[in-house]
Amino acid sequence: MCAEVTRRIKCGSELADSKSRWSAQPRSELMSDADWKQRIQEQEPSSTEDDGRGAGALKRISAMWSSFRRRKKGEKESALVEPPDSVEVDKRSRQQRYTTGQYFFEYLVVVSLKKSKEGGNYEPQIIYQFPKRDGMARFQKEEEEKMQRAITLFCFPDGINWAPLTEYHSETFSFVLTEIDGSRRNGYCRRLLPGGKGARPPEAYCIISRLACFGLFSKIFDEVEKRRQISMAMIYPFMQKLREAPFPDPGNTVEIKSFIPEYGTEIIRLTRPLDSWLEHVNFATLFRFLTDEEVLLVFATTVLERRIVFIAEELGTLSQVIHAVAALLYPFTWQHTLISIVPDILIDVVMAPTPYLLGVQKRLLDLVTDQSDLLVVDLSEDKEKTFIVSIGDETSILPPKLQNEILQALKDRKETMTVEELNRVVSEAFLPFFVKTVGHYASYVTYSSPGATGVFEKRKFYKAIKSKTTRHFVKKFIQTQMFDLFIQEVEKQHPGPHQGIFQEKFIEYQQKKNWEKKKH
Repeated sequence: MCAEVTRRIKCGSELADSKSRWSAQPRSELMSDADWKQRIQEQEPSSTEDDGRGAGALKRISAMWSSFRRRKKGEKESALVEPPDSVEVDKRSRQQRYTTGQYFFEYLVVVSLKKSKEGGNYEPQIIYQFPKRDGMARFQKEEEEKMQRAITLFCFPDGINWAPLTEYHSETFSFVLTEIDGSRRNGYCRRLLPGGKGARPPEAYCIISRLACFGLFSKIFDEVEKRRQISMAMIYPFMQKLREAPFPDPGNTVEIKSFIPEYGTEIIRLTRPLDSWLEHVNFATLFRFLTDEEVLLVFATTVLERRIVFIAEELGTLSQVIHAVAALLYPFTWQHTLISIVPDILIDVVMAPTPYLLGVQKRLLDLVTDQSDLLVVDLSEDKEKTFIVSIGDETSILPPKLQNEILQALKDRKETMTVEELNRVVSEAFLPFFVKTVGHYASYVTYSSPGATGVFEKRKFYKAIKSKTTRHFVKKFIQTQMFDLFIQEVEKQHPGPHQGIFQEKFIEYQQKKNWEKKKH
């Protein structure tokens, strides 16, 4: 969530409420091509601002973030750039393509842990960047430096207490950078131990993209990791081919040709899932650590936009579970703070009074449990209980009948299912909940004239619900920001039938009800 270049940067969070603006992230300008020369550029110290507003935790987090992102004079950074025979393309056209998300990614960075000169601790630094942007104005350079510092923070959120390792299991996780206008960039990260002998710290590869497709980028990282074991220089040709390739439509495949010494020319096939609205999600991890009943309680808490903290050891577990929980809200979107892995330096964000979904590593558990009025969910394998902290009313939030329907539908899961099959079963278990509670919204948006903005008749909408328990729930749900923004978008649309999975499911539901009435 990054301010426009003339606005103040607050602190690093992943997905923040655009109205409350509890936290914000540095904004990145789109990256463009550079010359084929590996160069080291001395960075000027970036300026920090603070208008003095806010109090308590917000001030502390802002101060920490400003301290973290301030560069030391003389700090150096190298870049992986393009070959001399690269074809120069129109920069404005290219920027438009990457902004609209028609291509795979904006840029790739490699983040390495380097020992600081002061205390001997390790600090994450970007050592390679593809492609490198030249000819930027000063304000653009400052904004890019802020984005780069945010990336290093989220690639190594677990602090500075690292030690060289001889073995390290590579892991993949993701985070979201949200700008103040609501647009989002996804960060996909693969941490691994670089090739070499002896003990050495891990490094991270991070791809920044407008596209949300975790499974696809995991496959891309498999190829990046394979090439990294040979040479850093082998990564460039593959990423260049990928960057030039159009992002496939749902269900389609794109082929990337890539040459590797000793292997020859390989053809890498990247297939996009048919259910594109679930392509960033893998529900398997969620149901691995939580029972069906526990998932339902988490869903109920999320629907009312409360504060939820997930605890786990693995970064991948935290990011996959939080994105899965957010996906259960479809067709609605979580509008508040979402940080799949809270960096150590920003742990005070748990004191925020506004709704959030946070992922916190278990070693920081003691800094979380002193909070009240929230749900703390333990995803650890050796947990004593799942809900470490809770409000106590989670089981009574959803209408009992609809709760049972969800649990019954979840029984259709099978261990042999593919990711796509599992995603479909889970989504079809939760989507009918919203169909049956608020699916009739379109009938209560009125338009005074063709082309005019619609008006949602809230009172008539929930009065039309016959079930008392369902009506009680809906009266609370329509006060959430996710529902409010959903209706605002509907009011902007022209009257008439609207296409989409949610509307299709509601029409099917209505037809089934009408058929059952005629049958009886």
